[in-house]
Amino acid sequence: MVRPALLRCLALVTALGLSLAGTWLFLVFTGETGLNLLDLLRCALVAITGFWLVWGSLAAVLGVLAPDPRPAHADRPLTARTAILVPIYNEDPVATFSRVAAMNRSLVDLGQAEHFHFAVLSDTQAVDIAAEEVVQFQRLLQEPQSEGRMFYRRRERNLGRKAGNIEDFVCRSGGAYEFALILDADSLMEGQTIVAMARRLEADPELGLLQTVPHIIHARTLFGRSIQFAAAYLSPTFARGAALMQGGEGPYWGHNAMVRMRAFAASCGLPELSGTPPFGGHILSHDYVEAALLSRAGWKVEVDPGLKGSYEEAPDNLIEYAKRDRRWCQGNLQHGRLLAAPGLKAWSRFTFIQGIMAYLASPLWLLLLAASLAGALLPNLPSTLPGLGPAPIPVWVLGLGVAAILIVPKLMILVRGLFDGQNRRFGGTPLALLSVLGEIVLSTLLAPTMLLLQSRSVAQVLLRLDGGWPPTQRGQTLVPLRDAWRASWWIMAIAGLALGFTLAAAPSAALWLAPATVPALAAPLLIWWTSRPSRRALPLLFRTQMERAPSPVIVEQEAILNAWSCPNSSREGRPAPAMSRASSHVVA
Repeated sequence: MVRPALLRCLALVTALGLSLAGTWLFLVFTGETGLNLLDLLRCALVAITGFWLVWGSLAAVLGVLAPDPRPAHADRPLTARTAILVPIYNEDPVATFSRVAAMNRSLVDLGQAEHFHFAVLSDTQAVDIAAEEVVQFQRLLQEPQSEGRMFYRRRERNLGRKAGNIEDFVCRSGGAYEFALILDADSLMEGQTIVAMARRLEADPELGLLQTVPHIIHARTLFGRSIQFAAAYLSPTFARGAALMQGGEGPYWGHNAMVRMRAFAASCGLPELSGTPPFGGHILSHDYVEAALLSRAGWKVEVDPGLKGSYEEAPDNLIEYAKRDRRWCQGNLQHGRLLAAPGLKAWSRFTFIQGIMAYLASPLWLLLLAASLAGALLPNLPSTLPGLGPAPIPVWVLGLGVAAILIVPKLMILVRGLFDGQNRRFGGTPLALLSVLGEIVLSTLLAPTMLLLQSRSVAQVLLRLDGGWPPTQRGQTLVPLRDAWRASWWIMAIAGLALGFTLAAAPSAALWLAPATVPALAAPLLIWWTSRPSRRALPLLFRTQMERAPSPVIVEQEAILNAWSCPNSSREGRPAPAMSRASSHVVA
């Protein structure tokens, strides 16, 4: 097997080579008669954005070529005790505790419940929601084998947000457990997956953290189901390729991951950065930092796309997605202050740069568009360098190359699905092809809107405007057209001004600007349309395996949620056996 360090070098050289080749072609196209300062700026932007574009696609190419990982330690008996941590913040208590109940029943069915304790760690600030959490926790205590295994505590002050919530548990109770499975409020995992992760950590004493690749479930809208399909069909291949390069220095995404408690407690204490937010204060994107600290301490951090049965939910409309993305943007840009932290491994620093560029790329693309527009409007700027001669190939070839970098990896995944059975699990190759093409079209239509939203987020952070950590509004689907207009009128205005000015001053350039401006002009309609429930209108598009044949823990959770939401309903789910009340499950 090729070593991760060698794969990293090969991928870096390939991305650098292709981006430089694209930059050279761009120089030739723009500098036939001479190069001015604006041309040089555009070429620099092409080099930077092109590198990260190619780099992201290379992970998918590697993932297509890589074999599926083989399961290990399937029959190893468990001896360690694991805490399953569910941090919550103003969440729907019924939905949250129903997920805990479903995971508990899955572990009970496997006969492994004794090795796993659940701790719901509440940072809820709303008094009415906190009161309902206590009610639902009492209901949870009636679940099978819950006595001595279910715990709940609520902090009155949510210092450090989620990272501080986890740290509080580790400091108070971490010594009682060898491992901790860290979840989000919307996380759901099969008992078999949880047990497999614990076995992996028991078998490998150098493994500090094991990250799964969660699949998205319960999406209802066109926007949500497109993300759900991409997470189920495309993301495992991207993650498999990235895992080959990362080796034992992989990522941590903050949830659906199991950590070795001793390693986490000794290595992952997070500092409070000097100054005020957004660049100071508590670290928002704590997960990447904790992975880097584990690697610095000599622990392995691995991601395993082969671990099935790991699920989460996602925003069902673009507005809620952008709210969450704003928080991630601030957290990732905050990592710029940690690039020079002592002792970090080179790959950890590069991972920070990747996260930063995931957001800086948007304003850089926007700047490239603006510079190209300026070049079309000011064709007679004085040249500072001599011309390079006529272009050897047409200009449209460069645009075709960019499209190929984005689309070909997804089509390669489709071709691989013919041989590894993935297409069959998604309804067959024709349906998989339809969904892949639909995802490409939808992501292309939404790309200009996302580019402007992310550019605004970067600008807000650079202007030192703190976005905070707003609670996630789960279950919100349809966005009224009025709300869509209120959220995106400024996107329409920017696109309209750019296109109108170009049509007036340089009509020939308007054709090249249209793919970016026309979808942006329709931003309110796209936000509204993609937030509508899609299963009736487009029942076959974006179908996933979990919709066709839901896993047992999903079926169990839905049954519990229905029963708990409608106590008088005849659908009570699986009855829990009678049992004595636990002596103390609510912990301070």
